[in-house]
Amino acid sequence: MVLKTFGWSFAVTALGLVAAVFYGGWAAFGLVAILSVLEISLSFDNAVVNAGILKKMSAFWQKIFLTIGILIAVFGMRLVFPVVIVALSAQLGPIEAVDLALTDKDRYQELVTDAHPSIAAFGGMFLLMIFLDFIFEDRDIKWLGWLERPLAKLGKVDMLSVCIALIILLISAMTFATHAHQHGGMHVDKAETVLLSGVAGLITYMIVGGLSGYFEDKLEEEEEREHEQEEEAVRAGKPRSAVVVAGKAAFFMFLYLEVLDASFSFDGVIGAFAITNDIVLMALGLGIGAMYVRSLTVYLVRQGTLDEYVYLEHGAHYAIGALAMILLVTIRYEINEFITGSVGVILIAWSFWSSVRRNRALAAAEGKAAGSGDKTEVSSGV
Repeated sequence: MVLKTFGWSFAVTALGLVAAVFYGGWAAFGLVAILSVLEISLSFDNAVVNAGILKKMSAFWQKIFLTIGILIAVFGMRLVFPVVIVALSAQLGPIEAVDLALTDKDRYQELVTDAHPSIAAFGGMFLLMIFLDFIFEDRDIKWLGWLERPLAKLGKVDMLSVCIALIILLISAMTFATHAHQHGGMHVDKAETVLLSGVAGLITYMIVGGLSGYFEDKLEEEEEREHEQEEEAVRAGKPRSAVVVAGKAAFFMFLYLEVLDASFSFDGVIGAFAITNDIVLMALGLGIGAMYVRSLTVYLVRQGTLDEYVYLEHGAHYAIGALAMILLVTIRYEINEFITGSVGVILIAWSFWSSVRRNRALAAAEGKAAGSGDKTEVSSGV
C-alpha cells in the first residue's frame, strides 16, 4: 500500500538527490533535502484539505486533479514560478535567467543578490500574512494554548493582521533596508524598493485569499444544492449518493483546489528563497516535495485518516512565520541556509511529537475509562 502510493515519490527523490550531488556536491544534497522537507511540511495541511474535498468527488475528477492538477502544481508553480520571480526581480528574460543560473553562476548570484531585498520583502509579507491570519483565528484545537488563546481574542479586531504586517514592513524598511547592501563600494538605500515589494506581497496574498474565498463560497452553494437534490430524490424513492459530488460542484472543487495549490506553492517557493537562491536546487527540492504532497493526498483519501496528527498544521504555520521574519532580516543580514532550513524542520518535528504524545494520552485516558467501567460492572455484579 505504502510502496504503491509513494513509489513515484521515492523514485523522484532518489533521482533528485543524485542530480543534486552531481550538480553541487554534498552541500547541494543537503540543501535539496532541506527544501524537500520544507515543502512537504508547509504543504501537509494542503494535502489534508485536498483529501477532505477529493473524497467527495467522482473517480474522474479525482484523476483530473491528481494528473492535470499535479502537473500545474509541480511544473507550473514550483518549477517555473521561481524562475519568473528571479527574472522579474533581476529584470531578465526567463530564458536568460535560466541560462545565467546554469552557465554564469557568479553573474547570476550578483543579480539575485541585488534583487534580494525586493524578493525578501515580497515573500516575507506574503508568508507573514499566512501566519498572522492563522494565529489570530480562534481554533478548537490549540497547540501552544498559552500563546494561541490570547491571540485568538485579539484576532476579533478587524484587519488586525494587515495592520501588524504593514507596521512590520515599515520597521523592516527603516531598519534593514537603509544601507542594506553595498554596491561598487557605495551604500545603497533599498527602503523604497522594500516598501513597494512588501505592499505587492500583501496585495498578492489578498488576491489569492479573495479567490480562495470566492471558490469556497461557490463550493458551499453547489454542495447545498446537491444536498437538496439528494433529499428530493430520497423523497421520490430514488436514493442517490451524497458522497460523490459531480457536475458544477466538482468543477468548482477543482478550481478551488487549484487556487489553494497555487497559494501553498507561493509559501514553498518564497520560503525556498530564504534557504537558497539557486533555481536548480530550488526546482529539485520543491519538485521532490510536491510529489510527496500528491502521494500524501492519495494516501489520506484511501486511508481516510485525516486528523491523526492535529498539531502538524500549527507547526507548519509557525514555520511559515519563522521564515517570514528570517526573510525580512536577510534584507540586511546574511543568515546561514542550514539554520533557516533547520528552524522549520525543528518546528514541524516538535508539532509532530506533540501530536503523538496527545494521541497516546487520549488512548491512555480511554483505556483507563474503559478499565474503570469494567470494574464498576464487576463490582455491581458481585
